[in-house]
Amino acid sequence: MTRSRHVLAVCLVGLAAAPLLLPEFYVTLLNYVGLATLVVLGLVVMTGVAGIVSFGQQAFVGVAAYATAGLTTLLGWSPWASLAASIALVAATALLIGLVTLRLSGHYLSIATIAWGIAIYYLFGNLPLLGQYSGIDNVPAVSIAGWAFDSGRKSCFLIWTITAVALLAAHNLLDSRPGRAIRALRFRSVMAESCGVDTSTLKLVVFVYAAVLAGIAGWLHAHYLRFVSPHAFGVNAGIDYLFMAVIGGANQVWGAVVGAAIMTVLKEWLKDLTPILFQTTGNYEIIVFGVLMLLLLHRTRNGIAPALARWLPARPARTRPADAPEPPPRERPAAGVPLLLVAGLHKRFGGLVAVKDLSFSLDAGEILGLIGPNGAGKTTVFNLLSGTLAGDGGTVHLLGQRIDRLPSRVIARRGLARSFQHVNLVSSMSVLDNVALGAHLRGHKGSVAAMLRTDRDEEAQLLAEAVRQIERVGLAEHMMAAAGSLPLGQQRVVEIARALAADPLLLLLDEPAAGLRYGEKRALAELLRRLRAEGLTILLVEHDMEFVMGLVDRLVVMDFGEKLAEGPPLDIQRDPAVVEAYLGGIA
Repeated sequence: MTRSRHVLAVCLVGLAAAPLLLPEFYVTLLNYVGLATLVVLGLVVMTGVAGIVSFGQQAFVGVAAYATAGLTTLLGWSPWASLAASIALVAATALLIGLVTLRLSGHYLSIATIAWGIAIYYLFGNLPLLGQYSGIDNVPAVSIAGWAFDSGRKSCFLIWTITAVALLAAHNLLDSRPGRAIRALRFRSVMAESCGVDTSTLKLVVFVYAAVLAGIAGWLHAHYLRFVSPHAFGVNAGIDYLFMAVIGGANQVWGAVVGAAIMTVLKEWLKDLTPILFQTTGNYEIIVFGVLMLLLLHRTRNGIAPALARWLPARPARTRPADAPEPPPRERPAAGVPLLLVAGLHKRFGGLVAVKDLSFSLDAGEILGLIGPNGAGKTTVFNLLSGTLAGDGGTVHLLGQRIDRLPSRVIARRGLARSFQHVNLVSSMSVLDNVALGAHLRGHKGSVAAMLRTDRDEEAQLLAEAVRQIERVGLAEHMMAAAGSLPLGQQRVVEIARALAADPLLLLLDEPAAGLRYGEKRALAELLRRLRAEGLTILLVEHDMEFVMGLVDRLVVMDFGEKLAEGPPLDIQRDPAVVEAYLGGIA
């Protein structure tokens, strides 16, 4: 057993013994920490990892608490039956709210979460059936086989068992195929879509997941306190939960526990200490708490959990994943078969025509270069082909099927993969995980399977495929390094490996040699030739003419969004219009 596992084992033993050894007051605090941890855990995944900021999680706590209180006291349901009904109601509410709210972004999204949080709070307080602001009392305790969790000490075991299971499930989720996609949502949604991720659906899944965790906390809250009132579910509670996530470490699973513990315990201590310190009564604890949090966040901007982790035994270094069977490959067309047909492609940005009536074709097994001066519209063409941008006219066919009206994730599944003009990696993730994200569309297991760890066979296949592509491009020694720690040139090669992990029919490379040294460019050219020999078709944008001319079969030259010339490299070099517009006299 490693030292880190020893530390975890000690923590679990201590947690199991705490309800038996601690005074009642601290057992109560421990219960509140467990309840808050469930809500904050959802925020860690949703806000800290996926970047969806919500101030309204307390509303979902309240929905579940009122649902179970009403069903058990008014209709006589058992708490366990009401658990299923409460979670179903929370999930349905979150789904409805998410379909509307997640269409927004930035501060509009945050404001919307505050709005529906306030609306639900006043709904609780104004419905006579729910007791209005007096709430509902006499909520029954949870029991198992006749053994009731009817005291704080007994409830502690139930609360923390559920919390521990939720923490493990969240850890499993983030260490999986959907977990990699969730990590890409925060800043790399366009890239994730190009890897076959349905980002809109995934955001909704994350939103509902966080709401369900809050709903479980609400169910526990009602049956632990045996009383429900709207005062526990006001907007201040939502701000507190978000504050806990930030304090603990918004992108760390264990940050949920740390943030909930620090904020819950510190607030209670300050309520006792500030009257003594200031020799008067008042809400001085709020002022002191605010000052302490400012100092804390100034020293540990990423939260307490990452800072504490530096004092714990180092985790064993991640090793190369074991070999596993390759995911089923695509059926590839024979060399020379028409693969891509672009006809009359047109794109306008206001009064600027970026692409004008562009037409060209590409056969299987061919490398085609798309060149032109800066601003000629080359990257816009890539965005149109990959579905990142919608065209204003023209058609694009891949293997005879029209794709220009499809979203980028669907185009990716049809067999088109791409790199980006500006490196588009999740810098905090390892090279291995970034490349495995490219294989996302070759897997099918979802979030529930990931949390239950029933996705391990598929996950092994995807990671093994990522390893093969990393070794294929010559980055095996950097496999476990953070992608953002690599030089720019190697980051571009990581992007190529990620695209190859999707097993594409057509590979779009946007300036792949930019930032590479001479030897690296030669290695890249050799790699691309080898890929062509293996049956892969490549469309290449590049400014390094020496690199392009010695590699491609044909060239398409663009100028001011239009096709200026097309043909073999030697013919293009001698074309007077091309020499005048772009090549500057190369012959």
